[in-house]
Amino acid sequence: MAVQYTKLWKMLIDKKMKRTDLIVLAGISANILAKLGKDEFVSMESLEKICKALNCNIGDIVDFVFEGKDYQG
Repeated sequence: MAVQYTKLWKMLIDKKMKRTDLIVLAGISANILAKLGKDEFVSMESLEKICKALNCNIGDIVDFVFEGKDYQG
């Protein structure tokens, strides 16, 4: 299973925000932003901060991608 944050980046565009604005607004580190940019896993605490800052739910910013043998559907 993998994660994708494409929805997050689209939301930032819609809100006319830069990625660095997200660091300040959500109180996350540049390292977390870098992980998000590489579609890597980050802590639920970081995702919660982002959701609170953007007034959204986790499904609005994250997609789970099931591949190969991980897919159960």
